[in-house]
Amino acid sequence: MLHNFQLCKKNIFMLFDAFSQAVALIVSGDPELFEILWLSIQVSTSALAISVILALPIGTVLAISEFPGKRLCVILLNSLMGLPPVVVGLLVYLMLSRSGPLGVLGLLYTPTAMVIAQVVLITPIIAALAYQVMDDLHREYRELFQSLGINSIRAIPTYLWDARYSLVTSILAGFGRAISEVGAVIIVGGNIDHLTRVMTTAIALETSKGELAIALALGIILLMLALLVNAGVTTVRSIALKKAYV
Repeated sequence: MLHNFQLCKKNIFMLFDAFSQAVALIVSGDPELFEILWLSIQVSTSALAISVILALPIGTVLAISEFPGKRLCVILLNSLMGLPPVVVGLLVYLMLSRSGPLGVLGLLYTPTAMVIAQVVLITPIIAALAYQVMDDLHREYRELFQSLGINSIRAIPTYLWDARYSLVTSILAGFGRAISEVGAVIIVGGNIDHLTRVMTTAIALETSKGELAIALALGIILLMLALLVNAGVTTVRSIALKKAYV
């Protein structure tokens, strides 16, 4: 019993020491730590920008259009929201490997490959959320626009403006998904030091090595980013509600 108590006490002191070192690494601006942070932000923001360019038109066109197979497309889009990251990583790996169709580009184990994997992951999420928002607006205003002689294409700018807060929320959700991704990026990026090591893959590696200080420091930063994203979503929703009652 006494031995277990002493062991537990020792573990608590170790964790406290690792946490103290982690805070010290953040406060001191450790170059290695912030190199990983900067690469993570670069990869995720690049993937987010590409996904927004792809996803918003997909969601909008799907919402305002009527064509055979639309329901199937919506079901497929919603299904892709839950696409397993490791499957995405495997598919992108097969596409970019030397024996794959895009192997000649030499993109495997580069930040570009990680961006591609994240784009594949978050585009369906943003597109599906955008579709839901735009579809609700289209159902609400379709008859009004028809009575004014405005077709669906001309109504798109109005829809986008009216849905701007909801779309920003969708985009922030996509960024949160991208920055926290580990399965796909470690497959196509390889977790190479100073090249493709991002926060999530570094946390997995450093934890397996027993380097808890670095892992905790990166975990704290990742948690802070998640809180910032959630705060952004909450703020956008609050602004949207205030605007709705003005």
